[in-house]
Amino acid sequence: MTTPFTYLEPAGLADASRLARQEGAMLKAGGIDLLDEMKEGLVAPEKVVRLSALKGMDRIEVKNGKLRIGALVTLATVAAHKQVREHARILAAAAGQAATPQIRNAATVGGNLCQRPRCWYYRHEDFPCRKKGGDQCFAETGENRYHAIFAADGPCHIVHPSALGTALAALGGQILVFDGQKSRSVAVEQFFALPSVDVTRENVLQPGEIIEAVEIPSAKGKKSAYHKQRERLAADWPLAEVAVVYEVKNGAADGVRLVLGHAAPIPWRCPTAESYLSGKKIDAGAAAEAARLAMAAAAPLAQNEYKVPLFTVLIARALMAAEKGEPA
Repeated sequence: MTTPFTYLEPAGLADASRLARQEGAMLKAGGIDLLDEMKEGLVAPEKVVRLSALKGMDRIEVKNGKLRIGALVTLATVAAHKQVREHARILAAAAGQAATPQIRNAATVGGNLCQRPRCWYYRHEDFPCRKKGGDQCFAETGENRYHAIFAADGPCHIVHPSALGTALAALGGQILVFDGQKSRSVAVEQFFALPSVDVTRENVLQPGEIIEAVEIPSAKGKKSAYHKQRERLAADWPLAEVAVVYEVKNGAADGVRLVLGHAAPIPWRCPTAESYLSGKKIDAGAAAEAARLAMAAAAPLAQNEYKVPLFTVLIARALMAAEKGEPA
C-alpha cells in the first residue's frame, strides 16, 4: 500500500538535483523499481521528482570514438539502436535480454544502474536486515540459493541486479554524474559499492546527484560476448551473467576484461583470469583454464554452490563465443 506524495516536475537537470535534496524526496525515471519498493512498503516518499521529461537525456550519439547514452534512454532503445549494436554489441544484448518487453519499454539506463537489490529478505518488510538498518543478514543462514559467491566476508550477500552494469564494466564504461552544478566521470567499477564500504547503499551517488549519461569507448572491431543463464526461458532474473571484451594483437588476446554478474554485490572483475589470458590465443583449453581461475576464490553459501560449475561453463562458453565472433 502506498501513501500520498507530491509529484514534482523539475525545470531542468539542475532543478531536479535541487528538488532531490529536499527531505522525503525520491527520483523517478521509468519508475519500475521505485514503484516496486513503494508497493513492498520499503519506501514512502513524500515527494517524487519526475525525470522523464528532462530534455537531452534520451539521446544516443557517437563522438570522438566514444558512445554516449543518456540516462533516460530506455532499455528497448539501447537493445535496438544501430550505433549501440555497432560500438557496444554486448550492451545491446544485455539490454535486450533484461526483463520483459513491457518493462524494457519503460525502464531506463540510469534506473537499471541504480535499482535496489532483489534479495527476498531485503524486499520483505518483515525482515530487518542490515541493508535496512538491522543487525543481521538473514541470507547467511536462510534461503540463499540466488545470493553471492564472491565478497562472502562482507556484511551482506546480495547480488547486484543490473544487467547493464555487467556489460558496461566489461566495456570499460564511465558514468557521468551531475551534482547540481557540474558533472563528474566515474568508472563503472568505482560506481558500485560493496556492502563492506556501506551496507545500506549499492553505489556512490550522494543526495541530489543524478546519472546524466554513460560513455563507452567504442568496442567496434574488438572481440566480445555476453552470456546469461536463467532458470527458465521466460522473463526471469539471471542465475549468472558473463561479459567479456578484448582485442586481438598478433593473434593473441590483449586488454581482456572479464566481468561476472549475479556473482557478487557488484559487477565482479576476474583479474587472475584476465592476466592468464593476456598474450594467449584463446582456444578451448585456455578458456577452460581461465574459467577455473575465475572461480578459484569463490566462497559459496550453503545453497548456491551450484553457481561455481555454472559460472565455470558460462565463462568458457562466452570466451569461445567471443573468439569465434558469434552473436552476443
